[in-house]
Amino acid sequence: MANSQPRGAKVGIVANPAAGRDIRRLVAQASVFPIAEKRNMMTRAFSALGMTGVDEVMLMPDGSGLNDRIRHALKLPLPEGQVWPKVTFIDFEPEDSPADTLRAVRFMVEQGVGAIMVLGGDGTNRLVARVAGDVPLLSLSTGTNNVFPAVREATIAGLAAGLVATGRVDLKEACYRNKALRLVVNGAVSDLALVDLCISDELFVGSKALWRAEGLDQLFVSFAEADAIGLSSIAGLIRPVSRRAPFGLKLDLCPPARAANVVAAPIAPGIIVEVGIEAVSALSTGDSVPLRLRRGVVALDGEREVEFAPADQVMVRLAEDGPLSIDIERTMTLAAQHGLFVRETHALRGVGARTA
Repeated sequence: MANSQPRGAKVGIVANPAAGRDIRRLVAQASVFPIAEKRNMMTRAFSALGMTGVDEVMLMPDGSGLNDRIRHALKLPLPEGQVWPKVTFIDFEPEDSPADTLRAVRFMVEQGVGAIMVLGGDGTNRLVARVAGDVPLLSLSTGTNNVFPAVREATIAGLAAGLVATGRVDLKEACYRNKALRLVVNGAVSDLALVDLCISDELFVGSKALWRAEGLDQLFVSFAEADAIGLSSIAGLIRPVSRRAPFGLKLDLCPPARAANVVAAPIAPGIIVEVGIEAVSALSTGDSVPLRLRRGVVALDGEREVEFAPADQVMVRLAEDGPLSIDIERTMTLAAQHGLFVRETHALRGVGARTA
């Protein structure tokens, strides 16, 4: 590592203690992501952040015991050669609700963090994106449906987050802007989805996690990957769209018995169902599309969140103003090209001279 390390950088970590523990654990064969592994991921990230010159890490409070495990880890001797940043536990009483994430991220932004690491699924990242502004996110998969976050080693993710937060790798070179689906209700933006926004004819939100295809009427996606899990897989198995493409997709759905095409899609871990497709069309950025249904429920990134009635005017708009994401591969490549992890030694120079 180069000797001249910028100091004073802060990084926030949002580790959702409930991510990976929703109702889909009961209705599907989804694995449980334990608190112990989230703790281990965070401590591995601490080593990486310390190595890059990050001075302080800010953690969201929780009521699940995750931070208690971190406090215990802070009392143990560090592995030889490792330096951890100062760990700050944001001080407020957690409600064990989405409000905790929103409150913690707002505080992190106010304190000037240079990056936010998110340990969670699509739903956690959606909440963080609502209030993160232009602070770049580094999203690690620990949820049920994990399309937006990546499955990456926390050590490498911590290095990338630290390089961006300290400015050792330029943010403009290391990050990219995501698309977002904006839900507009009665003329005002109500919420957003990072991956998919689905309309159901159900009348009540009920249990938030969506794992059945019955009653689905329309599906909007900002991007769609053929190897994804969740509702976006319906689109990904018909017409894949990359994260960087300047458009998304709109799918009109119907029962398989009267569909022109039927797709067998993995809409949740262990659950592959047939979904009828009536029509597929491109959704350009800036387009606002009214819903076909006059009453129902909107699911955002796989979670039912918003009920609407006939009196409501509901539109979906694809926007280019989603959150910034740190491109791990790009960041680490830039670091390698600039020699940020290379330290030249006198011994090496001497060997080179004798060989020459």
